[in-house]
Amino acid sequence: MATIRLTKEFSFEAAHSLEGYDGACREIHGHSYRLFVTIKGEPSTDPYDPKQGMVMDFGLLKRIVGEQIISQFDHAFVVRRSEQGCELRELLAGRYSNIVMVDYQPTCENMLSDFAERLLATLPDEVELYSLRLHETASSYAEWYAEDNL
Repeated sequence: MATIRLTKEFSFEAAHSLEGYDGACREIHGHSYRLFVTIKGEPSTDPYDPKQGMVMDFGLLKRIVGEQIISQFDHAFVVRRSEQGCELRELLAGRYSNIVMVDYQPTCENMLSDFAERLLATLPDEVELYSLRLHETASSYAEWYAEDNL
């Protein structure tokens, strides 16, 4: 049977703060993120399987990515868990509730690595996470490939 790759695109809106950064992006700002998730596997050949011919149901992929990433990051303010980040959270928490604290500088690259870890832990065993692409802007994105991260 042929190995097939499936890709599904997701989008979410989020703001972040890059603590200590020396450019314009040191200010709180947001992005319209586009996330492309590509998995790899072989389509089911079981004639009794309702998913026969599929590597993975796109609906299941949507649910997993939705639970692990979109529901947590969409319309969130993402802040590094540090002394400065915690002070900022305290300042904003009385007014805003969707503040996501992370253990890394919330760059496109680090967010992508976090997303890969989340998906690797939750995807079904019969498929592999092949790659992720996260667009921060229309012309800027980061990519993660499983083969680079063995």
